[in-house]
Amino acid sequence: MKPAQGHVFVAGSANLDFVVRAAHVPAPGETVLGRGLELHPGGKGANQALACARAGGAATHMLLALGEDAFAATLETSLRDAGVQLHIVRAQGAATGTAFICVSDDAENAITVAPGANDALAPHHLPPLGEATHLLLQLETPLASVEAYARAARDAGVRVVLNAAPARALPASLLALVDLLIVNEGELAMLAGTDDIAGGLERIGVDDVVVTLGARGCIARSGGVMHVQPAFRVQAMDTTAAGDTFCGALVARLGAGDALSDALRYAAAASALACTRAGAQSSVPTREEVVAMLSGSNDQDSNDHDALAAHCGLAASSC
Repeated sequence: MKPAQGHVFVAGSANLDFVVRAAHVPAPGETVLGRGLELHPGGKGANQALACARAGGAATHMLLALGEDAFAATLETSLRDAGVQLHIVRAQGAATGTAFICVSDDAENAITVAPGANDALAPHHLPPLGEATHLLLQLETPLASVEAYARAARDAGVRVVLNAAPARALPASLLALVDLLIVNEGELAMLAGTDDIAGGLERIGVDDVVVTLGARGCIARSGGVMHVQPAFRVQAMDTTAAGDTFCGALVARLGAGDALSDALRYAAAASALACTRAGAQSSVPTREEVVAMLSGSNDQDSNDHDALAAHCGLAASSC
């Protein structure tokens, strides 16, 4: 594997988010009156690339597909302003991807995505990875392309990180190419075939796995060692892109050479800060903001650690 201090490469989706805040997320068949419409740059791939760039420590490149419309310019500007070096595929005849998001007053959300140009990302579009240390992938682009990119990275000695979201069944051939898998509790259950977190970690076909657990925190298994990272306590306003912020920040710090435990702590703080702001990319904190949180008093205590370990079916002494 390549040494740290190269760059991180992200390949994935970019969407313009149409966001409406409402008292609650609509149930099936229900109409809810919202309180205005906001437009924010988003998309899992783009959110993660921006979070990676803001975390610092490693330069960030991104492969993405955009339409030839006004939405594309908004996404390009947001990413370039954050310092992401872009490799853009222009999808002729396709609109830039969009997402329609309802955010409730208790900070939950419901999201519907129209992929548009994201579906145009093909296996041959991945450029040479050069000095990349990590390739970060998600599942909002064609699965055949995701697997092709993972295989190219593996052949180049680049670590493959897959955020298996949105949740879907995955072929064993793809999982065999993944060095680090990032999933939430539901995604782990789908891939492992069990709701038991500890059991799912044993059954999943990837050696290194991080499971994000929302307001509880996250847990990771690497080299047979378990790591438990409780969440930082904040007053949540909007959880949109909190998971993407976690993924981008985590891979950025790993690319900078941080140990996994340190990278998890940084990513947990970045994700918590993202929950205190509206929007996707607009909510991603800077490195200075995360460092300030980490150096302050908003840390976790041993009770948080033990409670999280118990929730995951682990003995507190084992992690």
